[in-house]
Amino acid sequence: MKQHQISKVWNAGEKCEQCAIRHLVLFADLKKSDFELIHRPINEFNLPVGATLYHPGDRSESIYTLREGLVKLVTYLVDGTVRVVRIIKKGDVVGLEALDGKNYFHHAIVLEDASFCRIPVSQIETLNEHSPHLAKQLTSRWQRVISDADLWLSKLSSGFAKQRVAYLLLYLAEDGGDQAVYLPSRDDMGAMLAITTETASRIVAALKREGIINVVSTHRALIDKTRLTELCEN
Repeated sequence: MKQHQISKVWNAGEKCEQCAIRHLVLFADLKKSDFELIHRPINEFNLPVGATLYHPGDRSESIYTLREGLVKLVTYLVDGTVRVVRIIKKGDVVGLEALDGKNYFHHAIVLEDASFCRIPVSQIETLNEHSPHLAKQLTSRWQRVISDADLWLSKLSSGFAKQRVAYLLLYLAEDGGDQAVYLPSRDDMGAMLAITTETASRIVAALKREGIINVVSTHRALIDKTRLTELCEN
């Protein structure tokens, strides 16, 4: 690999080091010498709301770090029902099944304008073989997938519908401080929580009347975390 190519890749790493999500970046622990093992720069690209990153069955040659935005992973049941099985948030890695040689499992659809880093599987394999600095971050990403799956099964797919909505909003608010959180469409909310669109609409309207959420735009709302937590506990 030529020196100017190494520098180009390393400069991208320096950019990540200085950004606000450095602790979430997949390559956060890499050293400059590790980048000499990478044969191509990591590609950065953007996708708008509604765009599809990949479809189930697509050949998987890369994984993707989400730098900005939100992505939903969608599957269709035998009866045609749409289910959202996970939300990918800033700093998450999507397409990890590629590391096991599997084709992609889901439709990955952009919920909010998104920025990605595309990382070829071949580069991950090279780094894993010759450097110890990536394993911890990859393990952390797999653990996040497991934790999210547990949340989806135990909190978002069972119990009273109002509690499910409360859990979802608190989940979307994680690491967001007091900023307005993403408010899914009622169709998406139904697909995430296994409730009807009408039920989702009714619950959101009730939360607005009770002052627990304050909608500030089509897909943004300020939430009362304390009262939502009380709903979950009761």
